[in-house]
Amino acid sequence: MAIISSSKGDDHVKNAMPSYFNLPALDVSEAFPQATPASKFPSCASDYFQFDELLTPEEQDIRVKVRECMEKDIAPIMTEYWEKAKFPFHVIPKLGALLIAGGTIKGYGCPGLSITGSAVAVAEVARVDASCSTFILVHSSLAMLTIALCGSEAQKQKYLPSLAQLTTVACWALTEPEYGSDASALKTTATKVEGGWILEGQKRWIGNSTFADLLVIFARNTTTNQINGYIVKKDAPGLTVTKIENKIGLRIVQNGDIVLRKVFVPDEDRIAGVNSFQDTSKVLAVSRVMVAWQPIGISMGIYDMCHRYLKERKQFGAPLAAFQINQQKLVQMLGNIQAMILVGWRLCKLYESGKMTPGHASMGKSWITLRARETAALGRELLGGNGILADFLVAKAFCDLEPIYTYEGTYDINTLVTGREVTGFASFKPVAQRSRL
Repeated sequence: MAIISSSKGDDHVKNAMPSYFNLPALDVSEAFPQATPASKFPSCASDYFQFDELLTPEEQDIRVKVRECMEKDIAPIMTEYWEKAKFPFHVIPKLGALLIAGGTIKGYGCPGLSITGSAVAVAEVARVDASCSTFILVHSSLAMLTIALCGSEAQKQKYLPSLAQLTTVACWALTEPEYGSDASALKTTATKVEGGWILEGQKRWIGNSTFADLLVIFARNTTTNQINGYIVKKDAPGLTVTKIENKIGLRIVQNGDIVLRKVFVPDEDRIAGVNSFQDTSKVLAVSRVMVAWQPIGISMGIYDMCHRYLKERKQFGAPLAAFQINQQKLVQMLGNIQAMILVGWRLCKLYESGKMTPGHASMGKSWITLRARETAALGRELLGGNGILADFLVAKAFCDLEPIYTYEGTYDINTLVTGREVTGFASFKPVAQRSRL
């Protein structure tokens, strides 16, 4: 190809290219026939310690139902939508039909699952696609749960039934551009006026926000200086939401920047049970358990994909599965997953018995995501060149784990929560330096 002056633009460049330059890419099955892509999802081979036997019949049924839906309806399309960074809105009714939105909430059309059943559902969704699991988690374990635990009876009756069916979608807006880990210092304000409240401020990284029907917004009451919760409807005057572009992970999730300019919220949509930042802890205790099960599911999918790939792909006249070093990596991944599952299961049981502490939840989430990152790195190695293609799942999952490692408390912040609990010392802020002079 001749060197072309950039001043002549792309059209001139295109004219200088070979005739086949703009041909569509080969289908991956044709380009690489020796291994099956993730659009035909592999069967589950990652439950080596037979965790299924620890589940009740109802929890086992949930697992089977969600797995079948994800493998049939989501696996064939997930790579395309991940690459485009667009959301597949046509699958929302199928996800709604699973009856997992609302998780542990009882009544109001919600499924009333055990926390283990809800966690298993999250893992099975994440096993095939992490973005879909985040979509459900934000909607269900954050927004819906806030209304269920902190909302009025009228709010529960008005909003939860349609949210449980996924005929309406919700988001949960706490994080701000200046306040991430330090979320309790948020500066979005709520000012009391006749008949309601005026919200002013900005939120960032809010999943589902670009298309949510309901936005659960946390703001600082200008009278009490405490954090309150509010339900804002889509297209409320003064509300704008724009998509955050150029993410490398959870690309299907539509994270947004929310700007609130004198948005009026009627008194009936003030969430009465949120009167301080501490009231969010009731919600975050459950959601952190659910988030811990996302990397469990993602790691299961990575292992299942690698397990099949190593048997199909041949080099030096033998399947990759026949080589010692590959077996060692595969077994290391499998061991990680068994340990992650058991930690996640124990978290659920501690919660059910009322014994789970913030330190338990934080340690579970931080440790599980750490092991999941290791598992994804090993999987990427095992797939060689195909380990950087989303078509074979592992590269996509590798990227999707990065935001999960960070949200719902970064690895570091979660370790400090547990550290405070076991030592009695809080170390979130730098110690003031005193001069020795």
